[in-house]
Amino acid sequence: MVEEVQKKLENELNLFKQCQKEYQKVLNQRQLLSAQLNENESVQKELDLMKDGEVYKLIGPILVKQEMEEAKQNVKKRIDYISAELKRHDDTIATLDTKQDTHRENLTKLQQQFQQEQAAKMRA
Repeated sequence: MVEEVQKKLENELNLFKQCQKEYQKVLNQRQLLSAQLNENESVQKELDLMKDGEVYKLIGPILVKQEMEEAKQNVKKRIDYISAELKRHDDTIATLDTKQDTHRENLTKLQQQFQQEQAAKMRA
């Protein structure tokens, strides 16, 4: 009986560790997206300050002329996309938080059960 509880405990611990790794991965991705969003918002502010003029886009090692309106639309699309990705990552983080809490509760219960089984085995 003790071995069975121990196996369940080890399995639950592995699931918890896996969940933590996934959580960290999503959190790192979210931080990158957040940095990209800030960068694009800065670009948008700069474009809004400019009067109609020439804008150049860096493509590889060269600068290519781009229409102001097209540049503004591209930046807006990028901001919209990154914002949607951030929302998706936030939802995933919330789900993973819930999963981690469930795994913690299960681990606590299994640890208590394991200790009770060991104590019962010692008494016998």
